[in-house]
Amino acid sequence: MQDLARIRAFVQVVDADGFSAAARLHGRSKALLSKYVTDLEDHLGVRLLNRTTRKLSMTEAGEAYYRDVRDLLQRLDDLDNSVAEQTSVPQGLLRVSAPRNYGETNLAPAIYSFLNTYDKVSLDLRLEDRKIDLVAEGVDVALRISDMPDSSLIARKIATTTLVLCASPALVERLGPLTHPEQLRTRPCIIDSNLSSPNGWRFKVNGQPLTIQVSGRVRVNSPVAVREAAIAGLGYAILPGYLAREPIQAGTLLHLLEDQFGDELGLQAVYPHRQHLPAKVRAFIDHLSDWFAERSLT
Repeated sequence: MQDLARIRAFVQVVDADGFSAAARLHGRSKALLSKYVTDLEDHLGVRLLNRTTRKLSMTEAGEAYYRDVRDLLQRLDDLDNSVAEQTSVPQGLLRVSAPRNYGETNLAPAIYSFLNTYDKVSLDLRLEDRKIDLVAEGVDVALRISDMPDSSLIARKIATTTLVLCASPALVERLGPLTHPEQLRTRPCIIDSNLSSPNGWRFKVNGQPLTIQVSGRVRVNSPVAVREAAIAGLGYAILPGYLAREPIQAGTLLHLLEDQFGDELGLQAVYPHRQHLPAKVRAFIDHLSDWFAERSLT
């Protein structure tokens, strides 16, 4: 960096045709500019400028050096401007990871609305239910539906959805009505391993929090698979409202303990770094936040 400052000082002095003029033009002291140029000459082992009290001129070596380093500094300045523009104007390829089912339905309209708004951004949308490593896989932002953000990443909550407890009519008929959460301790439950506490289901009874430890034969890391297992009568399940709504309306699932269970999940936008966030990522997260502020996540 110091060598670059010396080179830039040399070019500034030549362009301004003197140390005093360059100092006034660039807000630096004449003494500092003179020191930088002298240091540069000592480093190169050659005189670049002929100095007299009345006139400043370049040596033959100075002229050749000036031509090359002036072009080099211009390319560096152009590169700096290009990078700065990319961080201020949303553009370029945006790599996004999102859960498959939710990405195909609720998220897709919001994401495509963003692309219509920012026509300089292109999209690589990866729909998958696994939790990816953003840095290792080169993903700019991941959208996750979770009750707890990843502490190793920066997270911003975009929206929330209510969790519901449900089961198939056949299971309820076979095991009898569910009137209190305590009954779940001895009944089959479908475990969603994506939850922060998969086996600890949280309820509120008479205004007091209650956590019930549950178990079952089915453990899966996909909420869609949890829903299908519940419809098949394999156990009680916790589902996001947007996944449970249709089967409840169709009668293939029953909504249970509505007044005692109403936990929430957040739609989180997570990304690796807070500093120097690219404009495309910042604009994308802001767009989704505005989108869901006007619409229900469920």
